Amino acid sequence: MAMDIVYIEGLTGQTVIGIDKSELHDPQPVRMSLAIGVPSLRACVTDRIEDTVNYAAVREAIHALLASHGLQLLEALAERIAQMVIADFGAHWVRVNLAKPAKFDDVEAVGVVIERRRSVDVGAGASPVSLAWIGRGYVPE
Repeated sequence: MAMDIVYIEGLTGQTVIGIDKSELHDPQPVRMSLAIGVPSLRACVTDRIEDTVNYAAVREAIHALLASHGLQLLEALAERIAQMVIADFGAHWVRVNLAKPAKFDDVEAVGVVIERRRSVDVGAGASPVSLAWIGRGYVPE
């Protein structure tokens, strides 16, 4: 299935995240980029915001999540972001690149990249997302 991609690149925010005692109280900067895949956006034809992923609404939801998540690991936060984008914004596939740009003095950034896709069959006990392998190209096969 062909997918159109709506993306947010270089979103920055502040959040409390980490496992070191120095990271558990004060917010620190995080930077992320998202690629959100949806089948053939109707907005290409209709020119209506209702027919696409509203990246302003995604941005607002991410900032709210950064203020309230209570997680320690970037991996868990990236997963929460991916699940939110799939469940709340209708994505069929999402790539989340999440980084701490100020973790170490001698490193530009540390982080994680995950890809998730909407599960075809979400039955009892099934997860709404499943792993999609990284590295096969920009859009999942």
